[in-house]
Amino acid sequence: MSTKKIVITGGPGTGKSTLVKALIQQGHICLEEISRQVTLNAKKDGVDQLFLTNPLLFSELLLQGRQQQFLEADLYKNKTVFFDRGVHDVLAYMDFIGDTYPDNFVQTCKKATYNLVFILKPWEAIYTSDNERYETFDQAQKIHDHLVNTYKSFNYKLIDVPFGTVKERTDFILKTVNM
Repeated sequence: MSTKKIVITGGPGTGKSTLVKALIQQGHICLEEISRQVTLNAKKDGVDQLFLTNPLLFSELLLQGRQQQFLEADLYKNKTVFFDRGVHDVLAYMDFIGDTYPDNFVQTCKKATYNLVFILKPWEAIYTSDNERYETFDQAQKIHDHLVNTYKSFNYKLIDVPFGTVKERTDFILKTVNM
C-alpha cells in the first residue's frame, strides 16, 4: 500500500485553508498552502506582489514548492495526506492570467498523480480579500473555471464539496475518502 494523496482546491476565498486547518485539528496529515509564504518571502526581498510583477518566477517557486510537498508526502507510508492545492493549480492560475509557461510545468503536473481532487466552488457569503488575496469575487469565479479545466485536462474527476459549515464540509471529505 502507498500514500494516498488528496488535493483540496478551489479559487481564492472558498474555504480551503480553513478546511485543511480543521483536518489538522482532527489529527489528519495535511500539507498547507505555500503561496502566502512565497509572497511573504518576496516582500522581504522588496517585491510587494511577486505574482503581479513576475508571474513566471512566482509560479516557478510555487511549482517547486508543491512538487516538493508531493514528494514529501511519500514519507507518510500507508497514510492519507491532504494538500491545500496541488501542482496543477499553478497551470490554472497561469492560464487565468493568460501567461505562457515552459513545458517542464506540464511535465511536472503529469508526474504528480493524486488519488482524489476535491474542489470548492466560489462562495460569495464567505469570500474576503486581504493583503495576499487581491482577487475580486468575479475573478475567483474565473479562476475556479480554470482550475476545473486544468484538472480535467489531466483526466481528473473532480469532487465538488457542497457549501456548509466547516464540520459538514470536512465530514463530506472524510466520508468520501472512507476515513
